[in-house]
Amino acid sequence: MSHTRRRVLSTAMLGAASAVTGACSADRPKPNATRALAKVTYLTGLGAFGREAFAWVADAKGYFRDAGLQVTIVPGAAGDENLKKIAGGAAQFGVIDYSGAVIRAGKRAFDAFRLVAALNNQTLIAIMSLVGRGITIPADLRGKTIAQAEGAVVRTLFPGYARLAGLDPSGVHWTEVAATNLPALLASGKVDAIGQFVVGRPAVAAAAKRPVGDVITLPYSTYMTDPYGNALVTSKQLIDTNPELVKRFTAALIKGLVYAVANPEESGRILHAAVPASNPDTAAAELRLLTNYVGRSAGGAPIGVFEPAKVSRGIALMQSLGQFPTAYSVDQVVWFGAIDGKDR
Repeated sequence: MSHTRRRVLSTAMLGAASAVTGACSADRPKPNATRALAKVTYLTGLGAFGREAFAWVADAKGYFRDAGLQVTIVPGAAGDENLKKIAGGAAQFGVIDYSGAVIRAGKRAFDAFRLVAALNNQTLIAIMSLVGRGITIPADLRGKTIAQAEGAVVRTLFPGYARLAGLDPSGVHWTEVAATNLPALLASGKVDAIGQFVVGRPAVAAAAKRPVGDVITLPYSTYMTDPYGNALVTSKQLIDTNPELVKRFTAALIKGLVYAVANPEESGRILHAAVPASNPDTAAAELRLLTNYVGRSAGGAPIGVFEPAKVSRGIALMQSLGQFPTAYSVDQVVWFGAIDGKDR
């Protein structure tokens, strides 16, 4: 992407973000020296990969401070671990996979939480392999072994993906490993493919010591358009007791997300400055891939906004896959008031 195009993208996306965040901030003065900052802790979706850089960007750019917040950013783990920390009060906000949240809500294991912002307008889940492994289209997965992170929803959603892609899901073998081991496992040839986020492609290429073009990616979003990707989650208790704090944090985080994908190189450097173990070039590459998943939805909803009809279709999809017995109200999984100021 050229620098000129990125400047155009930055202007367009920041304009969209202003539409989203304006209602949350128009009537609030910025903090001053006499106003104490509210302290909150935020958990990333997983570690400190490039896809998570937007939180550090929001901090470095002063978006949190402008919202009256002092934010401690902690590299998170899988959805269950992040939810446990939020439930226990160790954190107030975190990132989890949307599909996992929908499944938990259907099993009444999400009653204490609500999603408040869609950080990606489509699911990021994909199957990845390498050139030379005999996998280029979904049908090639027949008889192959796929590894996924322990407890991930890649396998859970696979029957729906396979059905839409014309593949019998029963012909695929699965194994589970620690999330951090997935790229190396694929590189070693011990499995044919892995379940991974599409933005993880540069990290997979680096582990295999191959160019990014050698990483074969089969995105679930090619066939499954209703599930969102990562989502911002908080406790229902915080929503009930301090909804304005939730709105302020959400607006500032989304502003950081928009800036990060529009300025990937700078954002990679910001991440590296905050987390020296991160690679700024790999982070920038992930953010460039993330651009396609940040923006207005196909239905025209602004960045971060959940569409009730799309959420309802996602619930129906998970029910059709046998994840829970009956459909439920969208309000059981999403609080719609964080961005547009309207409760439904």
